[in-house]
Amino acid sequence: MTGASRASGRGPARRDFLAMAGLGATAVLLSGCGVGSAAPSGALRAAFGQPVTDLDPYNAATAVDEASLIVKRLVFDTLVRREGAELAPGLATRWRREGDTKWVFTLRRGAVFHDGSEVTARDVVACLKHTQQVASAQTPLWATVTGAEAPDDHTVVFTTDGPLGSLPVNLTLLFIVPARLVADPEQKRSPVGSGPFRVTGFTPSTSVELARFDDYWGGRAELPAVSMPYIAETSTAITALRNGDVDLLWPVPPDQLPEVTGVSGITVESVPSWTYYFNWFNCGREPFNDPDVRRALCQAVNVPQIVDSLFGRGGKQMRAPIPETVAGFAPQRPWPYDPDEARRLLARAGLGRGFSTSMMWFDATGPLSRELAQALISAWADIGVTVEPQSIEKAMWLERLNGLDWDMNLQTNTVTTGDAAFTIGRLYTSEAKRLGYASRELDAVLAQAAGAPEGQERDALYGEACGTIWSDAVGLFPVTLVTGYGRAKELTGFTPAPNNQPDLAVVGRR
Repeated sequence: MTGASRASGRGPARRDFLAMAGLGATAVLLSGCGVGSAAPSGALRAAFGQPVTDLDPYNAATAVDEASLIVKRLVFDTLVRREGAELAPGLATRWRREGDTKWVFTLRRGAVFHDGSEVTARDVVACLKHTQQVASAQTPLWATVTGAEAPDDHTVVFTTDGPLGSLPVNLTLLFIVPARLVADPEQKRSPVGSGPFRVTGFTPSTSVELARFDDYWGGRAELPAVSMPYIAETSTAITALRNGDVDLLWPVPPDQLPEVTGVSGITVESVPSWTYYFNWFNCGREPFNDPDVRRALCQAVNVPQIVDSLFGRGGKQMRAPIPETVAGFAPQRPWPYDPDEARRLLARAGLGRGFSTSMMWFDATGPLSRELAQALISAWADIGVTVEPQSIEKAMWLERLNGLDWDMNLQTNTVTTGDAAFTIGRLYTSEAKRLGYASRELDAVLAQAAGAPEGQERDALYGEACGTIWSDAVGLFPVTLVTGYGRAKELTGFTPAPNNQPDLAVVGRR
C-alpha cells in the first residue's frame, strides 16, 4: 500500500528516510520535465505507493511483496489467473483433480516467452522445483507438493502428500520463466517472462519501464508501454496526477481523497480491498511469549475510535485476522477497550510497572502508517508500556522481518489470492516461523483446511483458525482498507482490484 504517512513526515527523520531508501531520483523525475517524461509516447503512467525493489519472481525477500507482484503479473504468466472472484485459465487451459493427491494441468499451445522460445511443461516443473528450494514467504504454499512431472510438452502433473484443495489458487502465484533462467541473477533486473509486457528499464526503488510484447498469447495490450515511477511523497504524487504527469495513482489515502475528487479530468474510484493493517507481536521473544501481555496490549487500544478518526470511510474495523470479503472469514468478538483490564493482565504477567519495547514499520507500507503507529504507541503509554518507534526503509524492514529481529511489527498485508489459505494457512503454522508463534492445535486445523475442497467444511475450518489466532492475540488487527484510485478520465477498461493489483494490460486511452 501507499502512505499518506509519507506526506505527513516532517523534518530530519523524513529526510533520513528518503536518503536511506535511495529515493533522491524521484526529485529528478519531478524537476523540470515532470513525472514520466522519460516514458515513451502513449505509455500508461501508473504510480503505485510502494517502491519496486526487485523483479526476480523467486527472490525470497519479495516473494509476496505487493509492489513487485503488480509488475510481475504484467511481465510473467501463471498457470491460473484470478478474474474477480473466480479462477480462470492462464498458461493452463484446463485442470482436473485425480483422486486426493494428483492434479493434471493442460498447457495452452502457442504461448512464447519474450525471447521467442515456447512455454513448455518442463519450464513449469523447473519453476515449481526452484521456488520450493528458495525459503520465502511462499514456502508454506508448496510444502505439501511432493512432485511435478512433464509427461509431454503440454501436460504437468502435480502430486501432493495429501489432499490440497488450494493448489489452483496457489498457482496464481507461481510465475513461469524459461527453465534455464530460474536461477539466473539477471532476472532481478531484466527478467524474461511470457506476460503482456517485457522489461525495458528498471531502477530499484525508483522506476520500472515496460514495453508491450506483441506476441503475447492473450492478444496485444491496449497501450504500447507502461511506466511506473515511484513517487515517495503522496502530496507530490497527487500533484502529478492533477497536472497530468501521471495517468493513474493508487491508493489515494482517505484523508487526501478530497484533493482529487471533483477535479477536472480525474475520476476517483474506491473499492473494499483485501488489504489490512496488523501489528504482530514477536511471540517468541519476551514478554510477548506470554498471551496475557499480548491480550493486555489489545485491550489497551480504542480501535473503533482510531479507525474512525484516522481512516473514516477509507477503512473498516476488523473482526477477524483477515478481511471480511476473503474466503474463510469468520467474525470474532472485537477486543473491548478496557485499560484497567489491560493493567490487570500486565500485573498478572509480572509487569505491573509496565515495560519497554519497540515497534518497526516502513512509511510506505500503507496510508497513515505513521499516524496509526503513533496512536498505538500513545495508547500503550497509558498502561505503562513504552514503545520505541522504528520507522526504517523497506529493504532493512524486510531483512529484519524475515530474520525475526523485532519486538512488534506494524504493516499492511494483502490477501493476494482472496483466499484464507494465502494468509491464515501460510503465515500461522508452526513451520512458517513468521512471528515466533506455534500451536499444534492450529497446525492440525490448518492441515485439514488445506486438504478440504472449496465449500462449507473448508470455510468452517478456516473460521476456526481465525478464532484461535484472534483469541491467542498473536497480533492486533485494527483496520481493513478501502482503496482509492485516482485516474485520468481518458483511460478506458480500468477496473479497481481488491488485491491492489489491477490488470493494466487491458487499460486503454480514449
